[in-house]
Amino acid sequence: MTDRARLLEGLDPQQRAAVTAPRGPVCVLAGAGTGKTRTITHRIAHLVQRGLVVPQQVLAVTFTARAAGEMRTRLRGLGADGVQAQTFHAAAFRQLRYFWPRVLGEELWSLVEHKFRLVAQAAGRLGLSTDSDAVRDLASEIEWAKASLLTPERYPDAAARRGRDCPVPTESFVRLFEGYERAKNAAKVLDFDDLLLHTAAMLEDSPEVAEEFRARYRTFVVDEYQDVTPLQQRVLDVWLGGRDDLTVVGDANQTIYSFAGAEPRWLTEFPSRYPKAEVVRLERDYRSTPQVVGLANRVIAAGGAADTSTGLTLVGQRPDGPAPGFEEYDNEAAEAAGLARAVARLAGEGVPLSEMAVLYRINAQSEVYEQALAEAEIPYQIRGGERFFARTEVRRAMSALRAAANGARREDTELPSRVREVLAEVGLTGTAPTGGTARERWQSLNALAELADELFATEPEADLPRYVAELDTRAAAQHPPTMEGVTLASLHAAKGLEWDAVFLVGLVEGALPIQHAQGDESSVAEERRLFYVGVTRARRHLRMSWALSRGKGGGRRRRPSRFLAGLASGAAGNARRGDRAGAGTRRRSAAARCRLCSAELTSEAEMRTGRCADCPSDADEELLTRLRSWRRERARQLRVPAYVVFPDSTLLAIAERRPTDTEALAGISGVGATKLERFGADVLSLVNGSGKR
Repeated sequence: MTDRARLLEGLDPQQRAAVTAPRGPVCVLAGAGTGKTRTITHRIAHLVQRGLVVPQQVLAVTFTARAAGEMRTRLRGLGADGVQAQTFHAAAFRQLRYFWPRVLGEELWSLVEHKFRLVAQAAGRLGLSTDSDAVRDLASEIEWAKASLLTPERYPDAAARRGRDCPVPTESFVRLFEGYERAKNAAKVLDFDDLLLHTAAMLEDSPEVAEEFRARYRTFVVDEYQDVTPLQQRVLDVWLGGRDDLTVVGDANQTIYSFAGAEPRWLTEFPSRYPKAEVVRLERDYRSTPQVVGLANRVIAAGGAADTSTGLTLVGQRPDGPAPGFEEYDNEAAEAAGLARAVARLAGEGVPLSEMAVLYRINAQSEVYEQALAEAEIPYQIRGGERFFARTEVRRAMSALRAAANGARREDTELPSRVREVLAEVGLTGTAPTGGTARERWQSLNALAELADELFATEPEADLPRYVAELDTRAAAQHPPTMEGVTLASLHAAKGLEWDAVFLVGLVEGALPIQHAQGDESSVAEERRLFYVGVTRARRHLRMSWALSRGKGGGRRRRPSRFLAGLASGAAGNARRGDRAGAGTRRRSAAARCRLCSAELTSEAEMRTGRCADCPSDADEELLTRLRSWRRERARQLRVPAYVVFPDSTLLAIAERRPTDTEALAGISGVGATKLERFGADVLSLVNGSGKR
């Protein structure tokens, strides 16, 4: 088979059309899960292989360092090493470092990664609030203005025209914006927006610089083109310099960053700007089951198709899966407890925790779900928190690994064992601590150990220096290893990711669509697209839930999100009530009571044991010891963490209640039908005293 045939092997007809399109303007409209990254990397490799472009003359830009890193990795595997794949800002920074000293005769100014301090100082001088939330809002408004190519003078008219909700009176914001720019320039520092502004200005004002740049880069590829801002489009235009050797890839249905200045019109109007452009539509969804795909299509269709030339209808390519689920609860605590039970059920069925995600509209919603997962002893990680490679334990571990690699000589010890030896020196133990910060640190170190397993599986000859090099590459690209635990993330943070199971939670009016968007038609449309993005993150399992009140005993005043209309009728009458009621049921379930004192049970842990926290445990300690020993052995056999078999709280409940038959065992919270079938006989044998330690 020729190299060209290998590049085209396995592509569907539309992907192949995009890959083999001639140089020139190409617009790839790629729906969620349709293989866009595969398509554009194969296109670049195809152009290189045919000798139509030199790898070093290709500049591919995307919106996250992780996506750029993945693109570089794939291109290397396709024989197109040397292609520059970077974010817009990284590409601009690289160009400024090269051209700034030549044009301005001085070293490039320092980059300020966070503008918070400068904005706070400018706000303080004007007597404006310097509260953290207020400063963040002001910083975000400055970013929107600069991304929209607005100077302080032009801001008032543009903000009024677009109905912008300025965090302070417009006149005050203009003065703050001016003061921020003066302070920044006086300190000779740049913010991230300046990287793009100065790059564009330098190429526009210096013909020699523009000529040198355009001689170096001749072919451009832009991923996620629906998210381009006017500032980024200005940079792209000046890079091109009137040329049309440009491939763009995007999906208008996934435009969710308008608040930051993104404008999908650059994508939707691409055929108008380039009348000879080849337009290819990718609609075959290889990610999700037909059930998930069908629901996603209904979500987006309910909002009306604004432009049939760019609107995409996905066609699922995977085998059938379970129908998406809809759950309605009386309050948030009940919703969170139901979520924890559903996660535990899927884990018992073999779905890895790292392949599950809980997605919500804003980060403030996460607390109740964190608490429920913690009570159920289900590990989780929050996406959007501290970066993995910035964590103290990870930095210490990498220092130890680097020191060991520098002194390494050829050893007989295989890579996974050697890495664990080093990590043991900085805190990695054979079993995970029982919770809290210690467990989080352990999970970080264990993720590094499991990355060594992955590398060794693909490169059996890999040694410690090779492993450290892989870590350094991932750190530079902010591409952390997979950690065992459910991912909690906002819908925005989930963009570009996917999981086997996705739980969309808190789906009520005021949260989705969010309260401040409800009076504006275009904002509500964007909230619908955000919901669509959440739905399309799921490969197989999709569950949507909402609560009718915030706290227990509160009035059931909340309404399910309007986006659920036509999907679930408890929004229209056909949603399940929690985990216990059938379709269409509107009954309020009776409160669970302590079996010892009859007090109402409130937490997941209390419901498992059937007693309140104030009542003493009456567990059979000998039985509990036998159960733990059995669980450890079963977990080892199944090669899963012990909590996947049963969490500690379920073992404690079994030791307290000592069920003697299947019906009694099934009545313990945490013992679902799947676990009853897999482990029931063993557990009952242990309870009846015939199990061995």
